Amino acid sequence: MLRITLLTLCLALFGSLAQAQIVSPAPSPTVKLETTVGLTDVMLEYSRPGMKGRTLFAADGLVPYGEIWRTGANQATKITFGADVQVAGEEVPAGSYAILSKPTEEQWEVMFFPYETGDWTSYVEKTPAVTVTAEPLQMEQEVETFTIELMNYSLDGADLEMKWGQTMVALPIVSNAKKDVMAAIDRVMAGPSANDYYQAATFLNESGEDNEKALEYIQKANGMGDSPRYWMVRREAIILDALGRKDEAIEAAKQSKDLAQEAGNMDYVRMNEKSIEEWSM
Repeated sequence: MLRITLLTLCLALFGSLAQAQIVSPAPSPTVKLETTVGLTDVMLEYSRPGMKGRTLFAADGLVPYGEIWRTGANQATKITFGADVQVAGEEVPAGSYAILSKPTEEQWEVMFFPYETGDWTSYVEKTPAVTVTAEPLQMEQEVETFTIELMNYSLDGADLEMKWGQTMVALPIVSNAKKDVMAAIDRVMAGPSANDYYQAATFLNESGEDNEKALEYIQKANGMGDSPRYWMVRREAIILDALGRKDEAIEAAKQSKDLAQEAGNMDYVRMNEKSIEEWSM
């Protein structure tokens, strides 16, 4: 019994030791940053190596001049743009990118590869989607831990700054915020569109709230543009029928049918034919 008890205790101790894990701080911690530049969502994921007394950017440094660097540590640095932007004057479409760079004393090449994997070496032999250049600047203050951050925000832009040691590289990012806001202003100031009137008329008609107002809106919709749309004219016919104006409803249904025939939409042709037959009884 004693031997069995000791064996059981040994097995339990061995099992607990096998499952135990030692957790220690990561030497290059991972950072996830989410922000908005103009109206564009930007997300950044990268790891932050420390300087630890080492020479960083030099011919014989930790990051040798002229060689491709992962621009961080561990996994490939990843940046995601929620909309099209310009980076250092180059167009960068919306999407996720792995950032690799090639520092030299005079300039940095910063390369954006369509993101596929966290293995940064898989991008080295590929052609980047976009490559930009920037002049490295000497900072007075030393940055111990590699840092990428968005700084100097404006209405439609910000600077993507990379800092380590006394070296700093800044890439200006410009979004389409001004253009998008101006387009929105133009749309609003121009008043409701034909589709806005159509949607309002449809709601008022289907909810039974106010068919007189619905008729006013749908007739405004059908009066806008060069030619009315068959689905909008059908809505006018339905509203006229709801108001008891059968003759006008039939005329509108005939017009909708002709427009649908021209557009090749036989479903609307059949719906209008059925309505015309019902309303003519």
